[in-house]
Amino acid sequence: MNKKGHVLNAVLLSLGLGVLLAPAESFEVAEILEMVEMIVAIGVPVTLGALFPDVDTAFGKHRKTLHNLPVLVGFLAFPYVFGNLEYVWIGVLTHYVLDVAGSKRGIALFYPLRRQEYGLPTGVPVSSSRATLVTVAVTIGELLLIGLVVYEVPQWGFEMGRQAIGL
Repeated sequence: MNKKGHVLNAVLLSLGLGVLLAPAESFEVAEILEMVEMIVAIGVPVTLGALFPDVDTAFGKHRKTLHNLPVLVGFLAFPYVFGNLEYVWIGVLTHYVLDVAGSKRGIALFYPLRRQEYGLPTGVPVSSSRATLVTVAVTIGELLLIGLVVYEVPQWGFEMGRQAIGL
């Protein structure tokens, strides 16, 4: 996907996460403000993380150098080591998901060990007129999965599931 698609995905995902994690159960100003605060608190780092992997267009090999599991693991570990950037990894992960599920090309998940790019048959070329529709569909799928983790996994006795992903 292109930068526009990654930003759209990050913004929609942030809106959805804000509603899932701090839902306004009524139209009281305090509840709505809490939800908006959650959307912004998640939205900025998620959007930055969603844009980060494409920095490799300026150096290295695009969809390889910064589009792999070691980079994602680094962003997952960063908050535990430095105490900040808690939600940036979500943006990086959603960038990968969008490139794997939404783009025809895919990404090199195991780079530098393997150069092979992995993708799903659901992808479209970046220049496709359907790219925005595919981006929205992938985002809805991501939100459904996150909703399952947030609301269902704890009922199964896995409260650690929410904590493990920083929610």
